[in-house]
Amino acid sequence: MPQYRAPIRDFEFVLKEFLNIEKYKDLEGFEEVDNDLISALLSEGAKLCEEVLFPLNQSGDTEGVEFKNGNVKVPQGFKEAYETYTQSGWTALTCDKKYGGQGLPDVMNMAISEMICSANLSFGITPGLTHGAYNAIHMHGTEKLKKKYLPKMVDGTWTGVMCLTEPQCGTDLGLVRTTATPHGKGVYKINGSKIFISAGDQDLTENIIHLVLAKLPDAPDGIKGISLFVVPKIMVNDDGSLGEANNVTCGSIEHKMGIHASPTCVMNYDNSIGYLLGEAHKGLRAMFTMMNEARLYVGVQGLGLSEVSYQNAAEYAKERLQGRGLKGAKYPDKAADPLVVHPDIRRMLLTMRSFNEGARALATLTALKIDVSKKHPDEQERQDADDFVQMITPILKSYLTDAGFESTNLGMQIFGGHGYIKEYGMEQYSRDARIAQIYEGANGIQALDLVGRKLPKHTGRYLRAFFHPAAEFVEKHKENKEMAEFTKALHQALGTGQQASLWIAANGMGNPEEAAAGSSEYLRLMALVVFAYIWAQMAEISLKKLAQDTSEKEFYEAKLATARFYMQKILPHSYGLLASIVNGAKPVMAMKEEAF
Repeated sequence: MPQYRAPIRDFEFVLKEFLNIEKYKDLEGFEEVDNDLISALLSEGAKLCEEVLFPLNQSGDTEGVEFKNGNVKVPQGFKEAYETYTQSGWTALTCDKKYGGQGLPDVMNMAISEMICSANLSFGITPGLTHGAYNAIHMHGTEKLKKKYLPKMVDGTWTGVMCLTEPQCGTDLGLVRTTATPHGKGVYKINGSKIFISAGDQDLTENIIHLVLAKLPDAPDGIKGISLFVVPKIMVNDDGSLGEANNVTCGSIEHKMGIHASPTCVMNYDNSIGYLLGEAHKGLRAMFTMMNEARLYVGVQGLGLSEVSYQNAAEYAKERLQGRGLKGAKYPDKAADPLVVHPDIRRMLLTMRSFNEGARALATLTALKIDVSKKHPDEQERQDADDFVQMITPILKSYLTDAGFESTNLGMQIFGGHGYIKEYGMEQYSRDARIAQIYEGANGIQALDLVGRKLPKHTGRYLRAFFHPAAEFVEKHKENKEMAEFTKALHQALGTGQQASLWIAANGMGNPEEAAAGSSEYLRLMALVVFAYIWAQMAEISLKKLAQDTSEKEFYEAKLATARFYMQKILPHSYGLLASIVNGAKPVMAMKEEAF
């Protein structure tokens, strides 16, 4: 049976030491955030995830979701767990106090989100989507819509979902066929079907608020003709009570590779009443409010599953006796040495660990930058933070899910044959992780977004939001001998990233296929460079702590050892990626289509 323990000490390192959250007290929402609150939230979140959600993960995967007579039923224990989750106030954590929220900054939600993804990803999808729907309504809805729907979404009485995909359109949303016909002032009748709707129907809550992309009768062709509508499953009366059913029905559920305890629905809308959210024909603007931050949380799904896989693989490697150390027996009193003595096992474990700790710091930093971009009083500070978020979002979503999936496979590999057996739990993490590379914008699309939109935008301003601070960090520490091993590697990595960026920009301008052919490799290369900057900063903190205090010597020495592994064994992969990028599009595009 697998185990999970929330990595509280590392969360504390990120929030208290790497980000020093207390220094943001002047920003809205941060007033009450201090180290004591951070510790309390981490402790309570860990208790929920370890004791309530994690025990349901394997049973939920085995039981799956039931679809009968048009109704969706979640696995046993999930309703009770959801009640515990909502009654504990987790749905309201970062929501507006005006609608019943606690008003804490987004950064305070990251550790809890990761814990939930580690403990029970299928469970976490529903409240995660609800928060995204809340964000879209909060930012783009009229005050009437907000008052009507947000309070019960904030307290978890109702959930929310996004409804984009149709059988004929996934990435290309300009092909949407769902229609919205005016039916009186501000009211529309929605007709059409959506597929792949996570948590589109369930029996956890009494109502589900659907955000549906549809086209008005006068809509122009393509994505410029899409509008977004609030479509409740059950109509809501003016006094907030529930009215009649709204002809929002589940036609079927998908039978999937993973996330078996999360319903993935085909949703049908038959003259369902909807309300315009935002402006007509500008639905993607409102929807991407929901999706951009959702991409951060999807990245955290890859991280969360990698963390729980690592924990179990590390424990197994220390216990499982197989073979002898190559330099001789490490434990001669035992029948064999544990797996952890073998170099390749250690390589896999350190690959997982260096990813987990780097990804945790990057995801939490990005959430903080989102807060700063919204709340900082200085316009330039807001702009700089938003520039960083714009560049990092496709990198974070794509790399954290790609590397997260690779990491769960390493965890399964460490278990050997037992990793392939269901009762050990490792194969579920791989199955569950796979979807994160696909939904909320497939990773290839994230790469195209990076090279096609983010790299050229404002003549490279988004990239400067990363490269300039990283270069300043190297310059600041150029005389620090203790930091030399980290700053030298970071300096070289920055050069590699700049070379790749210049090549993509120069060659993609004349032939967009040159940029597209190397886009996924460029995204991965940039992810490795970004992680190098993150690890260099964490190494600096660890060196200072070791010089000041040895009470947590093992923690900081392990952090430095992991940093060295990353810089010396993972970061060099960037050189091979650069070589592939500059070989251009011809090897990709030369083969005739009929030869495939």
